Amino acid sequence: MNTPLLRGESSTSSMNIQLVEGESSTSSMNIQLVEGESSTSSQTQWSYDVFLSFRGEDTRNNFTGHLYTRLCQVGVNTFIDDEELRKGDVISTKLEKAIEDSRISIIVFSKSYASSSWCLDELVKILECKEQLKQTVLPIFYDVDPSHVRKQTGEFGKAFVTLKERSFTDERVEKWRAALTEAANLSGWDSQNVAGGHESKCIESIIKQVLQEVNQTPLDVASYPVGLDSRIEHIELLLQSGCEDEVRMVGIYGVGGIGKTTLAKAVFNRLFQQFDSSCFLSDIGSKVEELGLVKVQEKLLHQILKRMDFEVGSVAEGVNLIKARLGSKKVLIVLDDVDHKSQLESLARERSWFGSGSLIIITTRNKQLLSGLGANERYETKILNYNEAMQLFSWHAFQTPFPPHDYVNLAQDIIEYSGGLPLALVTLGSRLQGRSIEEWRYEANKLRGAQERAIPHRDIQKILQTIGLIVILKVVFSLIMMFGVYFLFLKFFSFVSSSMPSMDFPQRQSQPSNWRFVQTHYN
Repeated sequence: MNTPLLRGESSTSSMNIQLVEGESSTSSMNIQLVEGESSTSSQTQWSYDVFLSFRGEDTRNNFTGHLYTRLCQVGVNTFIDDEELRKGDVISTKLEKAIEDSRISIIVFSKSYASSSWCLDELVKILECKEQLKQTVLPIFYDVDPSHVRKQTGEFGKAFVTLKERSFTDERVEKWRAALTEAANLSGWDSQNVAGGHESKCIESIIKQVLQEVNQTPLDVASYPVGLDSRIEHIELLLQSGCEDEVRMVGIYGVGGIGKTTLAKAVFNRLFQQFDSSCFLSDIGSKVEELGLVKVQEKLLHQILKRMDFEVGSVAEGVNLIKARLGSKKVLIVLDDVDHKSQLESLARERSWFGSGSLIIITTRNKQLLSGLGANERYETKILNYNEAMQLFSWHAFQTPFPPHDYVNLAQDIIEYSGGLPLALVTLGSRLQGRSIEEWRYEANKLRGAQERAIPHRDIQKILQTIGLIVILKVVFSLIMMFGVYFLFLKFFSFVSSSMPSMDFPQRQSQPSNWRFVQTHYN
């Protein structure tokens, strides 16, 4: 913890720790690239960020209630049980499932906590999940002496005298005792010794730790990240220039479906722990069209500030809030799939909006949107080479890095048709997974026929439309609206019907790496 408010005698805390690759930073900005976690916790899809274990009659309407409210305000998905779930002497399956599905469990030990068999059973289950699922457990000692919890003395000793009178088995009672001892040895908070017993400051310290734990979760990048490492190395080179305290902006551009978002996610995962706060805003162009710029500004502020209790009234107000609230924070922000200058103007127009050492990454199909960046701040995403394309396709089609012998020629036909575009390779590979060789031949023949007639395959056609046809349509219709050029309208659709979209593929050569892909550039 950043603020070790209480240390157990022999802590068994299982905090997630990532190892830093190398002893020194790969850039003068002191940005270190870290290896991704391989722990169970980093791979689990949690339903909740936090499970709250507490004695309702002690703290539901005071400390725990205030903590729960604050967790919700900062956007932490928290499970708090209903009294209706507590019936009988055995913990309900719903509560067990909630514990299993929570990334973090917070235990609020209060004076009558141990008098509840429900609370004690929850505690046993929480510690089982800590061991088996590598969950984080954070104990809070609210108006109780941690040593009383550890040794079952004081109020906790009295509670066990009462429990013995209720005919619980010796085995169950011993599990409870062992769980209390283990939990009391974890790093946590003693409410009486935090800021002189100031409750709100104790809660803010807990919130800070929870957010650090929650924000350690990496983004889902790709099932098979073929070719990513070499591209990340190029981004590393861009980050090596400049001084430690300056605000950096890096633009990643290229045609749709080429892997800009995947690359940005991979870079984000390696860097986000080195910043005060981080945010990945995906698919900005579509979100602005659907929700408006104000809502996107609001989402940026919510994610960076971890507060959900305010609204943005206008774009101008959003700009002022970004400058005022983020100007002193070292932040990592990814603005993904930006398609209009107004989006950049409203979200990250000036470097001065952000604190020293901040990094802003922008992905776009339009290189012109990055004209304000230096040459060493722009990276063009390239298509996959032949070997990378074969690997990516094979992983999705066969779950192996290379196709079985009988499928090699068919696979080569299909990846040539894709032109090295990752989205096309993933789409076709997934489509053909588990199909018989006869079905593969049928599909390859359809693709070959479409190629000869310059007619894209149905799935590829959808991808190509995503890449550029919509962009071209927008440009043409804007020209029509501006100039009323009716003949341009007719000529454009004559052109589309005869030649759009089309790809040029060479005959297979002895060295497949010589193949090429004809790209359409929109800048």
